[in-house]
Amino acid sequence: MKKKLLGILAVFLLLNSQKSFAHCEIPCGIYNDELRIHLIEEYIDTIEKSMIAIQELSKNRDPLSINQIVRWVDNKEEHAKKIQNIIWQYFFTQRVKPVNPEDKARYEAYLKKLELLNRLNFLVMKSKQSVDTKVVKEMRKVLSEFEKVYFKVEKHKH
Repeated sequence: MKKKLLGILAVFLLLNSQKSFAHCEIPCGIYNDELRIHLIEEYIDTIEKSMIAIQELSKNRDPLSINQIVRWVDNKEEHAKKIQNIIWQYFFTQRVKPVNPEDKARYEAYLKKLELLNRLNFLVMKSKQSVDTKVVKEMRKVLSEFEKVYFKVEKHKH
């Protein structure tokens, strides 16, 4: 009986821990767009720090440096995936909603949001393939552009 209860508790905790990483598609109506932008900014900072560490550690060929390079590469990949998850599961799926093409101004803003999210997603993919911090700078630029376009229409609208 104890094992069964512990198993149920473990499943419950596992399922509830996932909620902190992903947003629901019920829709629940609880959105924090500013938080998602802030998280993307933080993940971009982490990717940049990983790239710099990889570049520095690559100057050495000792086993410890190689081990640390692997860890920084893994860190960079994980944070890139987190950004992609926010782009796809949060913005594309839930927040940037299709607009009637006849409403020209709103439709143009919608297309611009899609374009910027797609560009950001592409750059995130490039950050996985590279240790060039120019990619990070471009990610920040595109995110800033998206933020301006997105909040012009969406800010505080739930």
